[in-house]
Amino acid sequence: MKNILFAFRDTILAFCYRAFARPIFFRIDPEVVHDMTVRFGAFLGERRITRCIVRSLFSYEHPMLEQTIRGVHFQNPLGLAAGFDKDAYLTSVMGAVGFGFEEIGSVTGEACEGNPKPRLWRMQKSEGLVVHYGLKSQGSQKVSERLRMKTFSIPVGISIARTNSQDTIETEAGIQDYLKVYQAFSDSGDYYTINISCPNVFGGQPFTDAPRLARLLDAIDALPKKKPIFIKLSPDLSEKEIDGILIVASTHKIDGFVCTNLTKERKGNECILDKNIPNEGGMSGKVVSEKSDRLIRYIYRKSRGVYDIIGCGGVFSADDAYRKIKLGASLIELITGMVYEGPQVISEINRGLVRLLVKDGYRHISEAVGVENRFSH
Repeated sequence: MKNILFAFRDTILAFCYRAFARPIFFRIDPEVVHDMTVRFGAFLGERRITRCIVRSLFSYEHPMLEQTIRGVHFQNPLGLAAGFDKDAYLTSVMGAVGFGFEEIGSVTGEACEGNPKPRLWRMQKSEGLVVHYGLKSQGSQKVSERLRMKTFSIPVGISIARTNSQDTIETEAGIQDYLKVYQAFSDSGDYYTINISCPNVFGGQPFTDAPRLARLLDAIDALPKKKPIFIKLSPDLSEKEIDGILIVASTHKIDGFVCTNLTKERKGNECILDKNIPNEGGMSGKVVSEKSDRLIRYIYRKSRGVYDIIGCGGVFSADDAYRKIKLGASLIELITGMVYEGPQVISEINRGLVRLLVKDGYRHISEAVGVENRFSH
């Protein structure tokens, strides 16, 4: 009976979003909509009564979905990817929306306004977004102060990146910028993600180069490690580049990978751009789905399941999430799927995961991780 009520609730909310809210939102500049959503979400998170209302509308829990990974407990495997809550205004409300965790940022060492506007576009025919924010951030000091002494209802990851500035192009300057963020959040948050894959910054992605990445991780290893560390990868890297990163990670204190960030490759039938979209920025949504799956499969198999993987890219449904889990992802992140489908999609995906697990005869989500990609012993 309870499941029927959840399904009915989600169906009504999905209809309302797709029939009424989305058509209105999609007539407004996407960055304006994003900023309004963040302000409204922050308002809802400030009060217990509004959090309870949100929870009654969107949350869903099931013991089959609970996991403890690297000492961090997750109520469900679905998280908000970095890039939505850039400056950590939504940490009080995301658990009520139904997420099992949230990743804030990316946070940079210094404050940065990002690239000039417009810097966010919708790819409606491809169900994606083109993002050219350029690591807009209030900076590590201000964002870390916002989180200091706060308690969270769900795990919060800290995505860290180097400041989008000519001052951080040199390798050592870039390393020091990463370290500034790392140290600022030493006592807040549940895990780090080292973002080496933002496609929209000065100097490109220097730390995808194995020798430079080794220097960065050497510097991080020299600091006390209080929480798990993930590396966020680009979907556009070659297998040779990934192999180099895996070799470096194996000699440092790395626990896993986020697969993946935005793609810059505008090839393929799935990539349909409107005329008003410039030839810049990275793309999210369904255009990155296969690239994300391919990288999850490759890393899980290449590393023989040693690393925990967070799958990110093109998750719009339970089937999308389950596919990534069976390829080797223990956790899943999304943003674009929520933009197109509505916030109730979090509950829809989690309910769908339980249904798919039961259908395949699993008692717990951990049993399904990597089943389609298992190596032989």
